Amino acid sequence: MPDSGDLRGVESTPRQDTQVRVFAMPPQENAQSQEIVQGFLEALTSDDPHYETARQYLTADTAKTWEPERTTTVLAEGLRIEVERSGSREDSNDLSFRLTGSKVGTVDEQGSYAPAHGSYQQSVHLVRDQKTHQWRIDGLPQGVVMGKSDFQRNYMSVNKYYFASHTTGPQTVAVADPVYVRERVDAMTQMVRSLISGPTTWLRPVARSSFPTGAELQKDVTSLTPDDQSKLTVPLNDKAARVDSTVCDNMAAQILFTLEDVTPAVDEVELKAGGKQLCALAGADAVAARGSVQHQPEYLYFVDGKHRLVRIPAEDSVTKPNPVPGGLGEGDKDLQSVAVSRDEDKAAGVGIGGRPLYVASLASGGSLGEPVLTSGGATADDRLTTPSWDAEGDLWVADRNPHDPRLLVLEGGAGEPLKVDVPGLDGRIRDVRVAADGVRIALVVEKGGKQSLLIGRIERGEKSGGRPSVSVQEMRATTPELEEVSTISWAGDSRLVVVGREKGGVQQMRYVQVDGSTPEGPTPTALTGVKEIAASEDDQLPLVAYSEDGIVRLPSGGQWQKVDADGTAPVYPG
Repeated sequence: MPDSGDLRGVESTPRQDTQVRVFAMPPQENAQSQEIVQGFLEALTSDDPHYETARQYLTADTAKTWEPERTTTVLAEGLRIEVERSGSREDSNDLSFRLTGSKVGTVDEQGSYAPAHGSYQQSVHLVRDQKTHQWRIDGLPQGVVMGKSDFQRNYMSVNKYYFASHTTGPQTVAVADPVYVRERVDAMTQMVRSLISGPTTWLRPVARSSFPTGAELQKDVTSLTPDDQSKLTVPLNDKAARVDSTVCDNMAAQILFTLEDVTPAVDEVELKAGGKQLCALAGADAVAARGSVQHQPEYLYFVDGKHRLVRIPAEDSVTKPNPVPGGLGEGDKDLQSVAVSRDEDKAAGVGIGGRPLYVASLASGGSLGEPVLTSGGATADDRLTTPSWDAEGDLWVADRNPHDPRLLVLEGGAGEPLKVDVPGLDGRIRDVRVAADGVRIALVVEKGGKQSLLIGRIERGEKSGGRPSVSVQEMRATTPELEEVSTISWAGDSRLVVVGREKGGVQQMRYVQVDGSTPEGPTPTALTGVKEIAASEDDQLPLVAYSEDGIVRLPSGGQWQKVDADGTAPVYPG
């Protein structure tokens, strides 16, 4: 500190608002019936682990049968409470209240979120105890209900990790399974329990867990906490006592991947059963790769003003592009859209007009050859979409020909295209993006002039007649409020960046989760006239767009910067 000179004002560090915590209050003596209902609803939004205080608003019998964990209903705003009198007199000993609101989402008992719409209407019935003369609730719906702001404060989205069932590559791929847990109710223990219980219903057909059937935390375990060496010890029941070291390492890897989203305090996981150590695994020794980190992108790719495929380093500020080696960068075919394999060994390009699809090696001297696919659509809008590579090295593309609309996959990017079955598809596919894990696919589907973003599950069947069967099952809408979806890109293990427009609104850019919920954190900085967007599953790499200013990118914490005024169709590998 200075010991001389005049007095001067200094800027103080702004005080950070501490996170709001809500403590449930028990019912007051002689509380009115409406106060009982209001107090109960407020108790549902508290951090009470087992809703013990909320149960105090219920009759003894009702408290035993009420199951708050069964479902969570999320409303656009708070509940409206209306009185429905079942007695004929003002001093009746039983009353009903109707709870109403507008639904925006639900969370099931597995923690899986789904968008919802329509009105919420449920009744709560109260009786006055004959001895104590206190009002208590004796009839109510199962589960809990709260407004969106309370939900965002109480719950957080976390990815559980399992393994892709049909991986044929050299490395096991971990698949994200997003669930919601109560943020301040021992989220670490909640997540480990949820992970051990297995994948959510939607993901289960394409994902497997290394935890054996019947495995659970040891019965006397109430909470899990890492030690001062950042090691988490997880005691399991006897069902896990006989797993071999490889399976145990996979179990530990699942826990490590899952807890990365919950806390940075766990560097090592030790599994125990029957009082003995099964295995211990540090994060650096994980035996599998998360889908998004199998291959760190080396380059950002786009089509230059001469319609050739060019690239710049993904993590550098360099903006001078170089043509890629091989036929797509050095050949004479004009391109309108491209996709680069995740190992950056091959690339696919759709020619101007959308009719031909070429695949070429990214090696010097490689030739382009004949198209691997040609669309018969009459116009550019009725031909091929931008292609997309999956984790297996297969190439996906949709042919928008209205006379023969097809979703196609080319094994290894070559050979006879395999038609993908898409049961329940209502409309025409306008865009295709496959996730890094290879088991989920994002489709933009158009019907009646409106576009929807759907997430489907990729199922691969046994080979029949020498060829596998591939289908996209149980597609789920993730942006039901948008009527126009201009462009999309995967931007994480379970997150996408979407450019679209609501009815009567203007173009906007936002992040969405694959389950249709809105992730925490800031939205991308606004940018006008976005025609294409490119993001990497590695969130350290900048967001890139093709807009009115050409190719631009958004460094973390920065502003949009121009990369190439004449470029179009930016992509990261994938």
